[in-house]
Amino acid sequence: MSRTLWAGPEQPAPVTDEEERLRELGYQPVLARRMGGFGNFAISFSVISVLSGCMTLYGFGLGTGGPAVMMWGWAGVGLFVLCVGLALAEVTSAYPTSGALYYMADRLGGRRWGWYTGWLNLLGLLGAIAGIDYGAALFTGAFLNLRFGFEPTPGSTFVIFLCILLLHAVLNLFGVRLVSVLNSISVWWHLTGVAVIVGALAIVPDQHRSASFVFTEFVNDTGWSNPLYVAAIGLLLAQYTFSGYDASAHLSEETSNASVSAAKGIVRAIWVSWLAGFALLAGLTFAIQDYAGTQNSATGVPPAQIMLDALGSGGATALLLVVIVAQLFCGNAEVAAASRMVFAFSRDNALPGSALWRRVSGRTQTPVPAVWLSVAVAAVLAVPSLYSATAYGAVTAINVIGITPAYAIPIYLRLRAGNRFRPGPWSLGRWSRPVGWTAVVWVAVVTVLFCLPQKSPVTMDTMNYAVIALAVVLVLATAWWYVARRSYGTPASYGTAREQAELSEGIV
Repeated sequence: MSRTLWAGPEQPAPVTDEEERLRELGYQPVLARRMGGFGNFAISFSVISVLSGCMTLYGFGLGTGGPAVMMWGWAGVGLFVLCVGLALAEVTSAYPTSGALYYMADRLGGRRWGWYTGWLNLLGLLGAIAGIDYGAALFTGAFLNLRFGFEPTPGSTFVIFLCILLLHAVLNLFGVRLVSVLNSISVWWHLTGVAVIVGALAIVPDQHRSASFVFTEFVNDTGWSNPLYVAAIGLLLAQYTFSGYDASAHLSEETSNASVSAAKGIVRAIWVSWLAGFALLAGLTFAIQDYAGTQNSATGVPPAQIMLDALGSGGATALLLVVIVAQLFCGNAEVAAASRMVFAFSRDNALPGSALWRRVSGRTQTPVPAVWLSVAVAAVLAVPSLYSATAYGAVTAINVIGITPAYAIPIYLRLRAGNRFRPGPWSLGRWSRPVGWTAVVWVAVVTVLFCLPQKSPVTMDTMNYAVIALAVVLVLATAWWYVARRSYGTPASYGTAREQAELSEGIV
């Protein structure tokens, strides 16, 4: 799956100087290319963050299918997401730019494809910041509860959330080198953290749940009677965690040998997270002492209750600190990825106020205004959590139904382009079409799933607000298209698949 030899019109482009390749794609290099291959992998691995996604939605999983859906759902979703990642990596190798998904869609399908892909990608990235950092705030509240008797409320949790957003904004202002160093540390922190948590939960408790319970116990607290529906909704835990790996593509203009490194970064981040996440979920579930008590934990965080019951206050506090630090690494990486998307989209005049958001600091070569916009919008997206107990599930669903379709669009357009698509130096060869179509079908299924209500009966408190967020963004994107369509556009580059697609099929 690396340097496949091709014949005919699909012969891959030779590896070229990355700055020259960026100019060929139409952009003048302005960002500092200071990230290596490991750093590029590290940012996607940090954004996926099994210690963030698995932990923050573990309570959701306990009631939507329980252990059976969490374990088998993780295994199955991971396999399909790997297909999505492989297909996306192939297109990333051909178009290594900060715009990533929307740039690929624009080149392969035309301006409107790029426009809507960009808005979906932006919604998903900003929703991810909100979901990750709010989850970190929840765990921080649980830590303070165990250590100091602090009683977390929606208001106090939101204040902690705002402080975390501010921290991540400031860290991202120092340049990509610091971001890369933090992400490299994050990889080892995550892997060591999972090993320590699973090891402690395996060794210390006197009793554990049976393998039958962990892999077959089905729990339905949703109010819905259809077990298949409940199991499908329960896949949100895995699908939400397995998102954000496009970060490797968004940082490609700051990565050495990006045509290969960014593609490899996407795939490696997924399969390493797949293995680590399965171990983490199994370790937590085997260690449950009181299922109902875990669900209704006074800490507000079920994994914290598992650690408390299994290890005591001291052990639980120490492991919670490990998780919180991992979540902080994750949120910082996501702010980096989202800000590069804001920068790139503004560079092509797609956002209101684009002239401001595309500015880059001459000192750090960092898109400073884009960083601040990213954290500000994330703060707004999490405001409903002050009023609704189910809002956090909606925020995570916003991330999934925004970013996941954005993954599939360039993959679909690459499949539609056929032999007109010229692969980069990293390609799937003869596996490109079967893997690509598997990815597209999977994305279509999960997008529908996570627009559905998660609780019954459906009320103002239990409805899935992700649908509303998606509708609002699509309406705003459509309205803004008629304002900005004359100024929006990626730079012209000759001989690309986009021009060939336009000539033969017209712009969609």
